[in-house]
Amino acid sequence: MDHSHMDHGGMDHGGMDHGGHGGMDEPMCSMNMLFTWSTENLCIVFKSWRVTGLWSLIFSLLAIVAMTAGYEAIREASRLYDQRHAKVVENMPHSMEAGERSSLLRLGGLLHAEEQKDKIVKAAFYGVQVFYSFFIMLLFMTYNGWIMVAVGVGAFIGYLLFSGSPPSKSAACH
Repeated sequence: MDHSHMDHGGMDHGGMDHGGHGGMDEPMCSMNMLFTWSTENLCIVFKSWRVTGLWSLIFSLLAIVAMTAGYEAIREASRLYDQRHAKVVENMPHSMEAGERSSLLRLGGLLHAEEQKDKIVKAAFYGVQVFYSFFIMLLFMTYNGWIMVAVGVGAFIGYLLFSGSPPSKSAACH
């Protein structure tokens, strides 16, 4: 059916309620899809984390540096846990005399319990690292140059402060 002949120009739409738009006096967060240095209407990950001026920008950048350095601390803690656990397993007795079957069964139970505990701790470290890395990725995806520099500076400082071993090749999301 052709409705091109209908004229809706005289209708008054002023009384329509378009609720749900929130406080219209508050500027909307900018969502850049291209690289920018602009901080106007910059929201960082959350609507409530808004840059409103120079001091909020500086505080946000320092917080991002600290968070990114913290990621390096978590990675190093995970590596240290792996090293300590390897030593614990290495120092456990692996063989028993033939007549000590009950001791061997008890030792097997201890090894299994230790392996289960180790797997849970490693999984927790891994989960925290993945969450942390994706959060850092979201920071980077603001496409804001200041945020990107803060992420890089945080990684640099974190590596200097926390890394006791060579970096792994997995500097991507996780």
